[in-house]
Amino acid sequence: MFEVNVNGKNYISEQDMSVMTFLREKLGLTAVKNGCDQGACGACTVIADGKAIRACVMKLSKMTGKKIITAEGLSEREKEVYGYAFSKSGAVQCGFCSPGMMMAAKVLLDENKNPTRQQAALAIKGNICRCTGYVKIIYAILLAAKLFRENKPVPVHSGDERVGQRLARVDGIEKALGTGKYVDDIVVEGMAYGKAVRPPSPRCKVLSINKEKAMAMKGVLAVYTAEDIPGERYIGHLVWDWPVMIAVGEETRYIGDAVALVVTEQKCQLEEACKAVEVEYEILPPVTDVYEAQKDSAPQIHAQGIVKRGQLFIPKNNIFQHEEVKRGGDIEAVFTKAAYISEHDYYTPPTEHAFLEPECAIGIPDGEDAIKVITSGQSVYDELREICRMLGVEQDSSKVRILSAYVGGGFGGKEDMSVQHHAALITWLLRRPVKVLLSRKESMNIHPKRHSMRMHVKVACDKEGYLLGMQARILSDSGAYASLAGPVLQRACTHAAGPYNYQTVDIEGDAVITNNPPGGAFRGFGVTQSAFATECAINELAYMAGISPWEIRYKNAIRPGQSLPNGQIADAGTAYLETLEACKEYYHKYSKKDGYYVGIASAMKNAGAGVGNFDQGQCHLYVKDEIVHIRSSAAAIGQGLQTILVQIVCDTANLTLNQVVIQHPDTKYTPDAGTTTASRQTVFTGEATRRAAEKLYAALKEKSLKELDGQLFQGEFHFDSDPIGSPKPNPVSHVAYGFATQVVVIGKDGKAVSTCQAVDVGKAINSTSLEGQFEGGSVTSMGFALTEDFPLKDGVPQAKYGTLGLLRATDVPEITCKIVEKNTSEIAFGAKGAGEITAITFAPAIQNAYFQKDGVFRTKLPLEDTFYRK
Repeated sequence: MFEVNVNGKNYISEQDMSVMTFLREKLGLTAVKNGCDQGACGACTVIADGKAIRACVMKLSKMTGKKIITAEGLSEREKEVYGYAFSKSGAVQCGFCSPGMMMAAKVLLDENKNPTRQQAALAIKGNICRCTGYVKIIYAILLAAKLFRENKPVPVHSGDERVGQRLARVDGIEKALGTGKYVDDIVVEGMAYGKAVRPPSPRCKVLSINKEKAMAMKGVLAVYTAEDIPGERYIGHLVWDWPVMIAVGEETRYIGDAVALVVTEQKCQLEEACKAVEVEYEILPPVTDVYEAQKDSAPQIHAQGIVKRGQLFIPKNNIFQHEEVKRGGDIEAVFTKAAYISEHDYYTPPTEHAFLEPECAIGIPDGEDAIKVITSGQSVYDELREICRMLGVEQDSSKVRILSAYVGGGFGGKEDMSVQHHAALITWLLRRPVKVLLSRKESMNIHPKRHSMRMHVKVACDKEGYLLGMQARILSDSGAYASLAGPVLQRACTHAAGPYNYQTVDIEGDAVITNNPPGGAFRGFGVTQSAFATECAINELAYMAGISPWEIRYKNAIRPGQSLPNGQIADAGTAYLETLEACKEYYHKYSKKDGYYVGIASAMKNAGAGVGNFDQGQCHLYVKDEIVHIRSSAAAIGQGLQTILVQIVCDTANLTLNQVVIQHPDTKYTPDAGTTTASRQTVFTGEATRRAAEKLYAALKEKSLKELDGQLFQGEFHFDSDPIGSPKPNPVSHVAYGFATQVVVIGKDGKAVSTCQAVDVGKAINSTSLEGQFEGGSVTSMGFALTEDFPLKDGVPQAKYGTLGLLRATDVPEITCKIVEKNTSEIAFGAKGAGEITAITFAPAIQNAYFQKDGVFRTKLPLEDTFYRK
């Protein structure tokens, strides 16, 4: 028997367990988040006798006689101060890490009301944030300290809800204090628990499945296999290739495949029940190398074919997709007349998204023959489409409803099915609520990663440094299933030439199927990889031509009216040149300082899916009780979309913040706004929201909100684009492009000390959110460049959350953000998406800085022989 004091009350537990399990599952204190369950992320941070502890690895038996404080146990004054400081500062994005950060901050501020930035960073060193880059979290800690120190009241709302103002996140306070609900925080009466049985190796033939032993165990409610699926067994984000469960007689394709689903009364019974399912396997050698996979002798991983664009497609030599971008004639003739050529092979590894919230879904019966599913993905309508296909029901039949809770980070990693379909299937068959939650290890094994790419890039210039042409051959490891392999390969190819004015390009790419974990969407979406190679080549050409890397970019920068390498004419809102000019002083200042080495890189990134895909945003404004309810399915995954939509409505319809509320995505009420991906939601759903708000504003000229009660105002925006490979001389591939330039400074020891990033955002709807994207994107790219890896052994991930190489607050250099606004388009007030482009440029920039330091031209990530890889 163990007695502990939590938030001033004594509790007794007869069983020893982790403090996190006790707090969350026994006491319902869900501000304590389960991020990794490995003591690495800090999301479960609580205070015990004045010290921060990791609740997930600390046992109750170690807490006897100690006083534990969680976010729920803060005083009202503390809740006001921390909630305001974290929200106002922009320290809260997805919010999953925020309560843990706040508790770590409290330990510091209880002892020191006037900390330095370094002390604030050190206080949260044990807490990982994947969204913010830590800058604004540190600022929030300092702001809270000031309020405590001066004993001042928390400021009231200042009426800053218009477009262009720094409105605090509308969801910031409840996320910071831990009162906002993520899926795993939700408990439904009568809820059971589900878990998948996974194979022991990436490639196995399933010979038999015996569930009798498991079914005889106490608490086991059901064991389901592929034959229990009522509809189609193969689903997928864009391609029908991913089985809900592997059938007897079929081969598994990666370590994350599901072979059976086990359902138990209690969560603690799941592990043993899964082990009791007897599966006979024939272990087969996996195909894990993209070169070996293309050989005629290699096993064909999808030999039965897949449904692609409505047609049966059988990949030949495991090549899922081939893409080409070719313009300007004979590339070999260009190379013949070139003065200088940069030619190298480059490699970028798979990367784990490492979002703080592991995947979770809850299925709930919703009447006699219907269900609803609470999820945390990046599109409720994508989930609806795939789940309905699996269940064999029409999408518009009202038999399936998808609702989103708060989403604890995504970055592209929550676009595919992980647990949603399994929760739905169990509930459909068992007619009982069920929660399916992935452990951190399962999450890392299962969801798609950033594609590993091998790239041969050759770029030429004349003797003055004017670019003449480039050639690229890109090989992408698609892993076991398609996921977003096609679109990612397209972006890698269409953006490989960069934001430069040279018209001869010869780019080819292949996505290759292997038995590795699937490659999917990840912030930057293929451009992260190809831009690394191209930007390194541009820098090398600058040295060859005897000019600075900044100058070669200025000479060749795409300008309005010129055609991009893919043929699209750069519009009047193109501001790549302005991003270079914004970084010029910073670049030259550090270039002249002894003991510093300066690197630079640029990028362009599309907004919207484009290239011929249907691209639409939708928003409805519903008036009820004098409150305008903003309804859109666009997922808010930490980028601040909910706040952006509130600002657009308030500005357009001349409303105040207390007259507007935004709803979570729900397929019953919110219209389909497409997936949160491709830097598209601010543009597409933002414009749809503006159009709906214009209709509301017109109505308000005649009637009051009270008189408009019950009325619905609908907004929609779509953009027609030309497909890749269009015969048009100047195709329109995307609604808009953003541009960025980043300068990175390292010291004599090779440690990054400062960085400046300028981004063409079109129009800054909320500068605080944009700065958060700059800072978070820079740190993501810094990890990609220097520390992060996702090692595989025979297709099996080898890393733990704590060994991924994720950067901590004390690792982050000074970050300067420069917002460039030029676009005058009325679409979404001229805003362009900025979430992805901010995560692209740090890696090639610091490669350039290291080349300045030691003369070694590194072509592989993470960069070798650096301060960070000792």
